[in-house]
Amino acid sequence: MRRGAEAAPAPGSLRDRLLPRVPRTFRGARAWQVAARTVHVVAMGLVLGGVAFAAPERSLVLPIALTIASGLLLLGIDLWKGGAYFYQGNGVAVLLKLALLSLGQLFPAVRLEWYLAAAAVASVGSHMPRTWRHWSFLHRRVIE
Repeated sequence: MRRGAEAAPAPGSLRDRLLPRVPRTFRGARAWQVAARTVHVVAMGLVLGGVAFAAPERSLVLPIALTIASGLLLLGIDLWKGGAYFYQGNGVAVLLKLALLSLGQLFPAVRLEWYLAAAAVASVGSHMPRTWRHWSFLHRRVIE
């Protein structure tokens, strides 16, 4: 092995499972993502509207549950593809969105503002160019 060269991970190693060289997929992945994203956007819209118009909290229980469940499904699909997601542009956008939503929970008097900021980050994160979505903050280049 060349001096300073990194040894390839052993097949089946934890690193290889978390960061596969070729992103994993499964049959119907795109359909699952489209369905989950549709539920996520609609449910999140109901939550945002409910917060904006001061709807009773009990009326937001189902939309909040659907937002969380669909978000976890989307996150699970992206993580199945590979752990690089967390340090790429799209994953960083999701982490920022979750931080803004958390601030909305911590500061209920300005919850709407934090939720609107989270919605803006989510929109930009979902529609930014491919090179930005796959930009690795760890490697300082685009990775797939």
